[in-house]
Amino acid sequence: MSIEVRRATGDDVHSWDAFVEQSPHGNAFHQYDALEIQAAHAGAELVPLVGRKGEEVVGLFPLFRIDKGPIATVFSPPPELRVAYLGPVLLNMDHMKQRKREGRHHEFIDACLEWVRDEIRPRYTHIRLDGRYDDLRAFSWNDYAITPQYTYHVDLSPGVDDVLMSFSSDARSNIRNAPDDAYSIEEGGPEAIEQIVEQVASRYESQGISYRSTPAFVTDLYTTLPEGQIRPYVLRTDGEFVGGILVIDYKETVSRWQGGVRTDVETDLAVNDLLDWRIMRDAIDRGRTTYDLVGANNRRINRYKAKFNPELHPFYSLERNAAGMKTLAHLYKTIREGV
Repeated sequence: MSIEVRRATGDDVHSWDAFVEQSPHGNAFHQYDALEIQAAHAGAELVPLVGRKGEEVVGLFPLFRIDKGPIATVFSPPPELRVAYLGPVLLNMDHMKQRKREGRHHEFIDACLEWVRDEIRPRYTHIRLDGRYDDLRAFSWNDYAITPQYTYHVDLSPGVDDVLMSFSSDARSNIRNAPDDAYSIEEGGPEAIEQIVEQVASRYESQGISYRSTPAFVTDLYTTLPEGQIRPYVLRTDGEFVGGILVIDYKETVSRWQGGVRTDVETDLAVNDLLDWRIMRDAIDRGRTTYDLVGANNRRINRYKAKFNPELHPFYSLERNAAGMKTLAHLYKTIREGV
């Protein structure tokens, strides 16, 4: 019995989030509401594929179609929203022996990519995968160019004291020596989201870099997804906003999604050290085991992130161009540099 791939409808959509929760590859942005929000803000058509072998679901593959005049393009995640990873999620394969697991996995990917070629016929495709999705051979065999990129993970499982002691001496000093009465850190709501995203956009624009993730996009996620999955952390001094970080909290991982840029406010505080440490402490209290710093590809920024003694983890950008589409691929260079 071969794997059948089709657009998710009806019961598939109703059960979608439960399948994402079960999969080792699922993240918060795979949830169906999050996919619809991404499509709306990217001006894209959501194409949610589901693969079944008989009655058993073997995988999901959310895709986004964006037409540029007569040219169809496909993305997962969509461009310019600063979503780090998406792509397919696999289900009901962990119990299998290697040969059978590989066969089912590769058949599912082949069937999805064949569906895309037949139904959409894109001239350009770009997919970005979390490093937990580490068998990329089916994509390579389907003529996708694979580029490794990197992020940092901080292991939170040792607990508060041991995690702090693993930091660099300057990070520990910045955290321990900050006077408690000099600042406050709290989780905010839509107002905090707006302040964080606008601060990041301003910082990027001052460096000549486009930043098109918007407060409206993040607020839609915040108000629609289950409570606590989007956490806007803000640091204030004397009631004034100084800096903030947007955190994704899903399963065992918290992710440093947006924010943490240099503040324009004059202060002696190590603002981002304090924010990152508060996020980690809260995550440990909630039983999370990993803090994904979301990106380790910028040499200058890496010097900051490395002070938390993280481990280097790969993730992957996958790209397929039709003949003559190199120019279009260049237009989406920001996708590959998005994290």
